[in-house]
Amino acid sequence: MKAWTMIASVGAVGIAVLGVTMAQTNPQQAEYEEYAVKKLTILLKTDFCKKTPNFLQNLIQFNCDQLIESVNPQMRDVIATTTKRQNYVVFSVYTTDLKIDNLIPGYKFETIGAFDNFYTYKAEQQ
Repeated sequence: MKAWTMIASVGAVGIAVLGVTMAQTNPQQAEYEEYAVKKLTILLKTDFCKKTPNFLQNLIQFNCDQLIESVNPQMRDVIATTTKRQNYVVFSVYTTDLKIDNLIPGYKFETIGAFDNFYTYKAEQQ
């Protein structure tokens, strides 16, 4: 019986330490916004820019990758206004429903923030 008490005590302490660690490393909204801008930039460059026909790019003379890079500061503002954070103390769930323009595809991201990292488990074009 004493061994079970010892195992239960060690387990309880371990769970408490894990909970405190997770609460202290739960990333904030500003960190998510920086992460989301990077993620969206990659998605737009690989999805939108690569699918734009070359003749169209040559016709209107623009470089899609440069255009995406130039609007990064505005993307952060848009992400900030379209993101909802659900804070569960030990982790957060961020839902971003992003629609910039009719010409640019909309995206919906669902991301978990924990241990100072982000894990996007859903990213779909709308």
